[in-house]
Amino acid sequence: MSRYIRSKRYGGTFFFTVTLKDRHSSMLVNHVDLLRESVRHVKSRRPFEIVAWVVLPDHIHAVWRLPKGDNDFSRRWQLIKILFTKKLKDKTHYKSSVWQDRFWEHEIKSDNDLRAHIHYCYLNPVKHGYVLSTCNWPYSSFHRDVKLGLFDLHWNGLLPNE
Repeated sequence: MSRYIRSKRYGGTFFFTVTLKDRHSSMLVNHVDLLRESVRHVKSRRPFEIVAWVVLPDHIHAVWRLPKGDNDFSRRWQLIKILFTKKLKDKTHYKSSVWQDRFWEHEIKSDNDLRAHIHYCYLNPVKHGYVLSTCNWPYSSFHRDVKLGLFDLHWNGLLPNE
């Protein structure tokens, strides 16, 4: 059995997939307000930049950039998961464990790699059939990036040169 070794790079940029135990749940979008509160709280104490983020019913894809001299993305995810679970249990009296124990991480190594993972985040709701266009999925940093002029509202996953 192979043993996965997480990146130790300080100040790196990383792509993550974080998943609920129940892959048929819609808990994340049903309680997106609790997730947002949890992320804000952790971010205020352990800063990181959200480069891209999409919340789907049962999983999250995110691209984060950590501060220089910091490589502890695992603790950040742990705190987000703990806080979301606590808030969920307080609000709904949910009794079971919510998250899969682990998460998947990929260290971004180039501009092309970064662009591909941002696109992956933004196209994921379309891929799963939740919407026909990225602009129709409300639980994504895509809308922030449109306001910043980084994407056109009607972006379809292709750049002009592609």
